[in-house]
Amino acid sequence: MWLAETAAAGGSIWMTLAPFVLMFAIFYFLLIRPQQKKQKQRGAMLNALKKGDKVVTVGGLHGTIAEITDDTVVLKVNDVTKLTFDRSSVNNVTAKSESPSLEKS
Repeated sequence: MWLAETAAAGGSIWMTLAPFVLMFAIFYFLLIRPQQKKQKQRGAMLNALKKGDKVVTVGGLHGTIAEITDDTVVLKVNDVTKLTFDRSSVNNVTAKSESPSLEKS
């Protein structure tokens, strides 16, 4: 009799935990995994930045990278104006630099 009660209790524990495991799996595949992919793509984009790329910042400012370091990016907005931003404030690249001569100048 004691063995039958233990087996029944063990089965009910799994039946109680099954919805939580299922909810975690759904959250993982619908929320966590896609967010990790986006972060990985963003990190690759930030690492691939180079002088001459045309970018848009998080605040919506359009410019061309004039100088770049590990932490900062200097954007050339027009012929005279240069602004310094954190590298992480670059939202996306609109056009890659076309010639390697831009990187050396």
